[in-house]
Amino acid sequence: MEKGIEKRPELNNAISPGDFQGFYWLKTELASFCQANGISASGGKIDIAARIEQYLATGMVVPTSAKPVPISSFDWKNADLDLNTKLTDNYTNTENVRAFMTFHIGSHFRFNTGFMNWAKANAGKSLNDAIDEWKRIYTLKRNKEHKSEIAPQFEYNRYIRDFMADNPGKTRASAIYFWKLKRQKRGDNNYSATDFLLS
Repeated sequence: MEKGIEKRPELNNAISPGDFQGFYWLKTELASFCQANGISASGGKIDIAARIEQYLATGMVVPTSAKPVPISSFDWKNADLDLNTKLTDNYTNTENVRAFMTFHIGSHFRFNTGFMNWAKANAGKSLNDAIDEWKRIYTLKRNKEHKSEIAPQFEYNRYIRDFMADNPGKTRASAIYFWKLKRQKRGDNNYSATDFLLS
């Protein structure tokens, strides 16, 4: 192990906000801390971590805000859809939408994360716009040189992808080995060629 690497501290009430921010934590560890301290563990990892940081800095549990109630009552399960139908704040990926998109795009249509996130964030756009966006995402995914975006909370996935891309002769087991070493170290969890110095 590289000299000078700090031992990862325990995640408990004695940890400082700086130490908490400086190390990697599993979502299960964050959830256990929340349960022990009356903090909501709902939502994604980034949201949970933000609540813990607030608690460690102030000693206060910040109540989570209620999920916004959709204004629209549009029936995405049963409504007749056309190219001019507008996305609403209660949009959902129903079989009705799937059938519509498959008819206009083809049998290769699949809901994917990028498209679903776009549809949720673009109320007011038309289904024609949605078709164009799906085709744009599909074209990018078929481009072998395109690197798909991985959300910030999925640090493990990003590390393994970048390790394997930089070391095509190495195995996935090797990538996991260096990830486990990296996550015990203070700092970011992005892959670096210097990670081989950790072993």
